[in-house]
Parts: sequence; structure tokens; C-alpha cells
Amino acid sequence: MKLICDLPSPKSLPDKYVLPPEKRPCDNELRDDLSVALPVIDLRGAMGDGRRQVIGEIMEAGKEFGFFQVVNHGVEEDVIQGFREAAAEFFRMPEEAKLKYYSNEPNNPFRVFSGSVTSHTDTNDIRYWRDCLKLRCYPVDKLMHHWPLEPEIFRERLAKYAVEVQDLARRLLRLIAEGLGLDDQFFEGDLTGGETMMNVNYYPSCPNPSLTLGIRPHSDRYILTILSQGDVSGLQVKHKGRWIGVQPIDNAFVVNFGLQLEMVTNGVLTSVEHRVVTNSAKARMSVATLIRPNMECRIGPAQVMVDGDTNPPKYRDFTGSELIEAYETTAGNREALLEMFRIHHTKLC
Repeated sequence: MKLICDLPSPKSLPDKYVLPPEKRPCDNELRDDLSVALPVIDLRGAMGDGRRQVIGEIMEAGKEFGFFQVVNHGVEEDVIQGFREAAAEFFRMPEEAKLKYYSNEPNNPFRVFSGSVTSHTDTNDIRYWRDCLKLRCYPVDKLMHHWPLEPEIFRERLAKYAVEVQDLARRLLRLIAEGLGLDDQFFEGDLTGGETMMNVNYYPSCPNPSLTLGIRPHSDRYILTILSQGDVSGLQVKHKGRWIGVQPIDNAFVVNFGLQLEMVTNGVLTSVEHRVVTNSAKARMSVATLIRPNMECRIGPAQVMVDGDTNPPKYRDFTGSELIEAYETTAGNREALLEMFRIHHTKLC
């Protein structure tokens, strides 16, 4: 199967990308003027006297939106742009050069696929308007040999980017831990000790954005996602029952909480649904880095987040592997996944 970016530019949307009417974005949801500014947090203050303020801003933004943007985050602009250029060059390679990486096997450490299906139960094989380069990016020394040798700049630039974004994730999780009243190293170790995943999402310009989506509505599964969305809008977040667009900011990262974090915090922090719409004028590329747990570690509400009868644990313990299986079963549906792990307490009269 070809990547969408390798197809001749169609004048109309091919049938297999046309979603049922109830799954399509409304016309007014495709307008940029509906975009709102997510809270923008300057992480420079976290290094000094402003640490408590930054922590407060993260917690407030997380509870209100489940998303925020960070600037002055310590990842150099040339590192961000350098890897984005390398990834774009990968998608521009000839079809035959990319074909050897094409796979629908989810356990491959480096693969390319196109037009993910709308659901595991769909029989019509309707697909989303997205090409994706999915890889494991950290620890670098362990995983680099899986990465392609072409384009020539790819490995070196990915290595630099992965290391710096991993460090940013570690710093953010320490701030989040402090904001929750946990030890600042609470999230280190097995809770974030799995191989870090990366999705490089490429959305070609689309003949009819009103008929399709780039990615379905979903919540992320793991503890934290750090996204470089570039300068083209398309990401939308569910907020108070409506879809709002996330305005791009130069060299900022969009940060959002995953379902694992929601369950570890016993629901104090939530993983919010989001999706991607397409546009007819420009291609869009985003780079999502997903911080994952060790697959065999036990995950459940932190002891500090529960309190006997007044605030009992809402979720049972589970492993990282169980989380992945549940996510695949529910196709990323937030409520369906949480229900698989929810504890239903019986109230005594």
C-alpha cells in the first residue's frame, strides 16, 4: 500500500477516507478563528524563585484543559528544527526507499504506515488522512540501530532530539509530582522506564477536509506526551463539550496528560480527548513523543492520592502491558478504557 504522500494529488477525496457523517468535523470546527490559546507556561522560572508559580500554572492548566504549551523549555531551536527537517526529508524520499519500512505490525521498533483504520471493528476499512512514522527513540544507544541510514542526517538529529525531549519530560514530571504533593522523583523508575515512543505524523493537504480527519478523537494512553506541532494548525482539544483548535507557537511544545497519569493520580489530573483536522492548503507534520512505563511494572493510584473512605482508589492496579491491551481494545476511547480499570464501590446505607 502506498503512503498518502506518494499518491498523485487527487481532486476529490478517495472513498476509503470519507468518514460516516456522524464522525466528520462540522464546517464551523474547521475555521481557525475558533482556535483559543492554551495556557503558555514559561519554564525558565522553574529554575529559580518562580518554581512554585510555574508548578501552580502547570496544575491549573492541566486541570482546566489537560493540555498546555511550554516555552523556554531548554530544547534548542536548532535541535527541534533539525529533526523536523530530517523527518520531512524522510517523507520526501522516493517511494521505493520508504517501502522497506512499511508495516502494520505494531511491535516493529521502526515502521511506516498510512491511513490508520477508524476502528478495530470496522468492516468498511475507512481510513484517516495520515501517514505515520512510528518508532522507539529512547534509550538512544539501545534503539539507534533500528533507525534508517537514510536520509543521512536522520540518525544523528533524531538522537539529539530524543535525548533533549526526554530530559524535558523528566523535568516536567518532577514539577507535576511536586504539584501533587509527591516526592519530586515519584515518576522516575518503572512508571516511566519503558522505551519511549515517537509518532511523526504527516498530513498531506486534503481535497475535502470536511469529510475526514487526520486522527480520530482519542486520549493518549501513557503518562505524558510532548508534541512539536510546527507552524500549521490542526490539533483540536475537547474543552467543555466543544472542539477548540490549538494555535501553533514558534518552537513551543504542546504537553498533555495520558490515561496512565489520570489513574495514578486517582482522577486529580485528567487525560483529555483530542483529534486532528486536515486542511486543503498545506501539509502538516507533528512529532509526538510518548513517555511510557515499564511494561511489567504495577500501576495504580499513588498512596498519597487516596484516603480511606473519603477518597478511595478509583482504579485497580494493572501492568503496562494490560494498559496497552486495553487501549487497543477500546481504540483510545477515554471512558471505555477507564471503565476497564475502574473500581465500583458499594455505598453502605
